[in-house]
Amino acid sequence: MAFTAQDVKTLREMTGVGMMDCKKALQATEGDMDKAVDWLREKGLAKAAKKAGRIAAEGMAYATVCPRCGVGALVEVNCETDFCAKSELFVAFVKDIAKAVMTYDPADVAALLECKYPGSEHTVAETLPEKVMTIGENLQIRRFVRFGEPTNVAYVHMAGTRGVLVNLAVSEGIDATEIGKNVAMQIAAMNPKYWDKSLVPQADIDHELAVQVALMDNDPKMAAKPAAIKEKIAAGKLNAFFKENCLLQQDFVRSDIFQGSVEGYIADAAKKLGGSVKFVNAAHFIKGEGIEKKQEDFAAEVAAQMNMGK
Repeated sequence: MAFTAQDVKTLREMTGVGMMDCKKALQATEGDMDKAVDWLREKGLAKAAKKAGRIAAEGMAYATVCPRCGVGALVEVNCETDFCAKSELFVAFVKDIAKAVMTYDPADVAALLECKYPGSEHTVAETLPEKVMTIGENLQIRRFVRFGEPTNVAYVHMAGTRGVLVNLAVSEGIDATEIGKNVAMQIAAMNPKYWDKSLVPQADIDHELAVQVALMDNDPKMAAKPAAIKEKIAAGKLNAFFKENCLLQQDFVRSDIFQGSVEGYIADAAKKLGGSVKFVNAAHFIKGEGIEKKQEDFAAEVAAQMNMGK
């Protein structure tokens, strides 16, 4: 599998490792990005990288909660330019899509397109072409999540670059809005791969153990140790893996109000309010995550235009 200079740059952004080492990693793994990350980790050159796509597309990730029924929705709608994404017409369209999700609870985007558009007798699919003409750009409803009861808290970061919806189980009638918001901000800031260590698939745990053993195999001070000892040491490092990748085990970023894990913060804050709060679920959308935008090569474009004029 071939790789490009852009792949080297992407790997560098993902791992923080120098360009030459990234190039070596891609050469050793025939351009496989995930294997290249592991190769760098095994050589002791990189920590675990967040493999979420870094290539951006324009649009908005928007989360909201109905003030009457408490149902929450998180949607991502894409457009072509940042200018459009910030326009009042586009933002209003995104909010209407979220309202339709909350109202009709569609199963998927195809079902959402057949729902009534808020304030209209037409469906979302019938209204979409009109919005495209009015707004002046291609619009795509990419994805959504809807949470019903018990308690939902929405958070939108920087005008829709990220959206988070947190679902909590709350007792004693306490107001857990602030707790939910702080958890949502944690998710937006740290982008955890899992919500809790109990949810980490065994395959992922086995993979992490293998990486840790390979790391010791490449360490002159550890290489000679028996395999059983290496496996035991690797198992002991799983807590560090959970602490880095699992929301509830992560260090709470708002150390000004609580020092400890996120699950510790939730329990402490709920106790102070006279009740209990349990994290149930969450969703986190990063605007444009994984969508490949056309890489414009302006130098090549100019050169091509100059050649056409000959």
